[in-house]
Amino acid sequence: MSIKSVAHINLRGTARQALNFYHAVFGGRVTLATHGQAGMTDDPAAADLIIWGQVVADNGFCVMAFDVPAAMPWDQGQNAYYVSVRGDSAEEIAGYWAGLAEGATVIAPLAASSWSPLYGMLKDQFGVVWVLDVANQG
Repeated sequence: MSIKSVAHINLRGTARQALNFYHAVFGGRVTLATHGQAGMTDDPAAADLIIWGQVVADNGFCVMAFDVPAAMPWDQGQNAYYVSVRGDSAEEIAGYWAGLAEGATVIAPLAASSWSPLYGMLKDQFGVVWVLDVANQG
């Protein structure tokens, strides 16, 4: 038996844009289901919001996202979570960094660190904090 842990990001009205952006960065397949398709709303303004969405790539990357409806409380918080992407190749991580950096705020520039050959942290245009690094082979 095995399990897989996947980051599930809760957003307010930007899940579709975020998942399409992550798909552009990481590739793979994007799947989207709306509140309306699931019959989970009578509010026409909420019908196109994402009730469940994900990006799954062949390299193992997976992230899920959800639009929290206006009727539900939501607070993004400060440092509530990070999404971590760790790879074996500096070139691969640098490529993901370049994609995620579009419209982002860099928290820690992508560079060598004492614990990783390459490490960086940024807050993307959707307010999600990403930690990218290369696995230490030592």
